[in-house]
Amino acid sequence: MSWSTLAFAQVSQAVVNGTAREVVTVARGIAQAGGGETTALVWGPGGAAEAGRELVGFGADKVYCCELPGLEWRQPDLAAVTVAKLIKEVGYRVVVFPSTARGADVAARTAALLSAPMASNVVSWELVDDTLEVVRPVFAGRATATVRLSGGPVLITVRSNVFSPRPAQGAGVVETMAVEASSAEGRRGVRVTGFEEGRRDRLSVGEAPIVVSGGRGLGGPENWGLIEDLAEALGPDAALGASRAVVDAGWRPHDEQVGQTGKTVSPNLYIAVGISGAIQHLAGMRTSKRIVAINRDPRAPIFGVADYGVVGDVFEVLPALTEAVREVREGG
Repeated sequence: MSWSTLAFAQVSQAVVNGTAREVVTVARGIAQAGGGETTALVWGPGGAAEAGRELVGFGADKVYCCELPGLEWRQPDLAAVTVAKLIKEVGYRVVVFPSTARGADVAARTAALLSAPMASNVVSWELVDDTLEVVRPVFAGRATATVRLSGGPVLITVRSNVFSPRPAQGAGVVETMAVEASSAEGRRGVRVTGFEEGRRDRLSVGEAPIVVSGGRGLGGPENWGLIEDLAEALGPDAALGASRAVVDAGWRPHDEQVGQTGKTVSPNLYIAVGISGAIQHLAGMRTSKRIVAINRDPRAPIFGVADYGVVGDVFEVLPALTEAVREVREGG
């Protein structure tokens, strides 16, 4: 039985994000290791076909593009029914989804429809004795579990910013797949009736090369301007992040949360300001290339993973750092 794979790539309009490239890269790797082919299912609104052509450049042998009107492309039950039908028709052995909120939702629904085994939040994989062996974090990232998935189909969701997207040479075929929302059988559950786009004057925290994150050490939302000033000084490549405590307190929106229950990030530079470093937060940012921690407590766990640490009052350190960054960028 060949290791044919299917990658579920949800896109917004014609935009292919890093997550879509990652799932195709993982699916391609598994297929190549097992002598199979890789198919990508691009799911989105109008413009999905253009995104599909880009994914051919990441190793997809075939791309099916599903373009849906209105809010239909945001309905997880319709996506799950479509994916399950394609799996039954073609016989894919492994199906790869992103570990985003929407990707995990569709993956779980698909697994239920097929009564298929599923492993979530995968950080590595290997083919062992005709089984797919995956590793996933457990206990808030304090340990890992190795899971073997046998038979097929098996479903996995892959953790964001763990697998680097890798372009590949190929001449894959791109086809449009019609989806009849009104006639789809097996649709169950929540219906999306509206969607409001979040503020996007900066890069998403999950994709930015630089992330400046703040914690409860800032004292209150009225002091968040210190974080914004530093991010602005660092330039358009910097995004804002936040600890779970800050989000739970209502200071910042959930889409900025970094950690086990938020976004997993791996930027070139991660600056943690007033964040003590709970294990759940560390699980979401410890793979950053360079970590700078600013905290007044020298025993804060965040210093255990930091490349550079500043022990001091954030209200004194941050303005000085911001001014120094501005001087460097302005050539002063």
